[in-house]
Amino acid sequence: MTATAFITHRDCQLHDMGSYHPESPARLTAISDHLIAQGIDAYFTYHDAPLATFEQLLRVHPASHLERIKRASPEQGIAHLDPDTAMCPHTWSAALRSAGAGCMAVDLVMGHEVQNAFCAIRPPGHHAERANPMGFCFFNNVAVAAAHAIEVHGLERVAIIDFDVHHGNGTEDIFKGNDKVLMCSIFQHPFYPYSGSDNAAENMVNVPLPAGSGGEEFRGAVADVWLPRLNDFKPQMIFISAGFDAHYEDDMGGMKLFEKDYAWATEQLKAVAAKHAEHRIVSMLEGGYVLSALARSVGAHLRVLADL
Repeated sequence: MTATAFITHRDCQLHDMGSYHPESPARLTAISDHLIAQGIDAYFTYHDAPLATFEQLLRVHPASHLERIKRASPEQGIAHLDPDTAMCPHTWSAALRSAGAGCMAVDLVMGHEVQNAFCAIRPPGHHAERANPMGFCFFNNVAVAAAHAIEVHGLERVAIIDFDVHHGNGTEDIFKGNDKVLMCSIFQHPFYPYSGSDNAAENMVNVPLPAGSGGEEFRGAVADVWLPRLNDFKPQMIFISAGFDAHYEDDMGGMKLFEKDYAWATEQLKAVAAKHAEHRIVSMLEGGYVLSALARSVGAHLRVLADL
């Protein structure tokens, strides 16, 4: 069995919020080019992400949210939902593919076709609240996937790990107080979206870190805070909101992580998954905006997932 599925779709590269927007189509190209250049692209099974169904989306978003985004979709040009979040004619299908990728990943992992999966998708999702698109995000991809695992596959305990430099306010909004979900996150604080410093619910394990924090602080948060809670919770599947914008080279934030830190964290999560979750991990791309750092970090993450 190939350890890792790689799920993406050409539609995700057609979503374009403007030539100067940091959340650019080039992000996915940089990742695929790096995997080829490193000679590791052959070690994954590749899948085209399906369109998420309304049934899948409605588990975490109200119908009014879907209707609002559909209505905002332009026939040409760019339509802004907020100053940072915009749609082009291809955004609607890209957003559906990004959410659908997570559901496919869950099905592949639960069907024992792979041990884990990485979704190379955009737009990202972790800022999308139950009824509010924001922060480059339209649908909360990781939340849609986690809800799919719970509702379709009957899982009773899933963990969501978020190491993006920005707090996953949307995922927290959707799952706070849900005893089937444990969310563990680190993020720069104070920083956009200016949330997460107060634990909203018992199932939210937030570790705000000041600007300038590096590998030592990050690893301390994982080892001292995340891992005890994860081992107590005994998740049956681990989801990762894999944002790589806490990298030292990424000027979107002010943290100082390196590829080796992402690889180490992935190793820790793989160990938890091996112990409690039959190795099941679904990782979904979130942030990461300096192309070289993003591609190298995803490569390091994937090498661990695929045992390379």
